Amino acid sequence: MKYIKRLIEDILNDRFENSKCVLVSGTRQVGKSTLLKHLYSNINYVTFDDLLFKNLANDDPKLFISNLPKPSILDEVQYTPNIFHYIKMECDNANDNGNYLLTGSQQMKIMKKAKESLAGRVSILELQTLCLREINNIDFNKHFIPTNEYILLREQKLKKYNNIWGIIHRGMYPELYRSNRNWIDFYSSYVKTYVERDVSEEINIKDEITFTKFLISIASRTGQLLNKQNIADEVGVSAKTIDSWLSILEKTGLIYFLEPYYSNHLTRAIKTPKIYFKDTGLACYLTRWTTPEALENGAMAGHMFETFVVNEIIKSFTNEGKEYQFNLFYYRGKDNDVKENEIDLIIEENGILYPIEIKKSANPTLSMAKAFKVLDKETEKKRGQGAIVCLYDKKVLLREDIVVLPIEYI
Repeated sequence: MKYIKRLIEDILNDRFENSKCVLVSGTRQVGKSTLLKHLYSNINYVTFDDLLFKNLANDDPKLFISNLPKPSILDEVQYTPNIFHYIKMECDNANDNGNYLLTGSQQMKIMKKAKESLAGRVSILELQTLCLREINNIDFNKHFIPTNEYILLREQKLKKYNNIWGIIHRGMYPELYRSNRNWIDFYSSYVKTYVERDVSEEINIKDEITFTKFLISIASRTGQLLNKQNIADEVGVSAKTIDSWLSILEKTGLIYFLEPYYSNHLTRAIKTPKIYFKDTGLACYLTRWTTPEALENGAMAGHMFETFVVNEIIKSFTNEGKEYQFNLFYYRGKDNDVKENEIDLIIEENGILYPIEIKKSANPTLSMAKAFKVLDKETEKKRGQGAIVCLYDKKVLLREDIVVLPIEYI
């Protein structure tokens, strides 16, 4: 299978050179192992998918770590949580940087453990599925923000994207682009492995059919406000169980909660998060959209397009080694008038709020951005240039502070 160059490579090399160790987190099958083995083919490699290594590390983590050469790649460290303390000790005794490269699939759990045990010694990077820039071999690695400066830089590396709905439907897992793997075969195997391995690490699922029904229920709500009771009623379990299962999906990197933007100046803002599947292909598989054409013309088209764009923007942050959790929000409320206003995405940077409207339409209008003015109520932060990200084929300035951007600009 061919290797697809990842935009995070330069950031990873820099972090490895300047940190005691590096942790690359990310959900199953995003390419963590492939990335590290490609970049560091001369480094000792150990995977805890191998039961022998897993048992050795868990039985005597101190001896296991002390016997490893430095540097070493330790793959899937979520299976051996007790080794972090001894990695810390080895890092403290080493004069050089670049001692260990770690990977882990259970993002929140592993990052929490790493931050606690390896504070000041570990640099954490999050690897996502492929992005449009990587699929199209575009050498541009700045996070998306609709400023004139960003737009001018991005225009130097623009390339027309073809078959967008085919890509949204296919999803962005590397294996689907490195080989001719059948779409249904890949995702059916993915779900089975995910439930049997990743989920079972967290809880004892007695009824896999009910949990799969839960996955389908969440996928059908991607890009929408989270309503736990509604999901519980549909799946047939308690709201407490839904809480627990949602936590697992978030820990394992399958979903993302986009938090609402609110402040003392926006008193009527809804404070419920929106939920997004991290891969539209998996969401399409679970909700039985079997072709790109059916998806494009179906009831979920708008939510799937929004999910895809939000994920592409998140990847533009993580590929540059930047955090995004405290930069990205949405807004919904009635602060301006009786009618509810919604802003699909707000990017906050350096005290400036950049509102984004995401539309699958190829016919953008100024009315799509009418909710942006609600941010003018903020007195402590400025409203920056807003954007309508859509399927129109060229950039258009609708007003001095509102620009239409084709999806190619992300």
